[in-house]
Amino acid sequence: MFRLCLMLLVVSANSWALPSYDQQLLILQENWAHVNYEMPEKEQEKAFESLAAEAERFVQAHPNRPEPLIWKGIIVSTWAGARGGLGALGLVKEARSLFEKSIDLDPNALSGSAYTSLGSLYYQVPGWPIAFGDDKKARELLEHAVKIDPNGIDSNYFYADYWLEEGDYSKAKVYFEKAMQADPRATRPIADRGRRNEILAKLDAVEKKLH
Repeated sequence: MFRLCLMLLVVSANSWALPSYDQQLLILQENWAHVNYEMPEKEQEKAFESLAAEAERFVQAHPNRPEPLIWKGIIVSTWAGARGGLGALGLVKEARSLFEKSIDLDPNALSGSAYTSLGSLYYQVPGWPIAFGDDKKARELLEHAVKIDPNGIDSNYFYADYWLEEGDYSKAKVYFEKAMQADPRATRPIADRGRRNEILAKLDAVEKKLH
């Protein structure tokens, strides 16, 4: 938590010390990875709430840029996962709106991350009448994400996870393995390490289903 507070302090400093746009984006990404992969689960919900407020300030400072919208959406959607239950529905709806707005501004921003994240929402949330979950819509969005970023770790991971949820274990294995082969991202080591651990766990589950 101390590390997170230090990072947020950098973004909240006086304007003369404010990092560049790219630096602010990287700080947001690093904070999210720290909370998501390194912080105890019992502390995550509150940390994501604080990080969402920081992301909103970034959005307000750059209203015509898609990247802050994408990252606020990612933060809000993982905050929803940490909260769980019916109390998370408002958050996932907010995340959906943020991803849709970012796509309107630039559908290819951050290698199509909005399509990846939006697609993951559609297969993970409940369907009508509780929420907006829709497996067909999820598949369309995730396929589009893979077309934009065919070798990306996240685009392939979530497409694989979709097929795992659908029970097509052979397809899931193909895309999980492709995700594992993605080049490491120099600026996102924590996120890459965390995602690869998730992939290995899912691949183990897939292998058990196939044998």
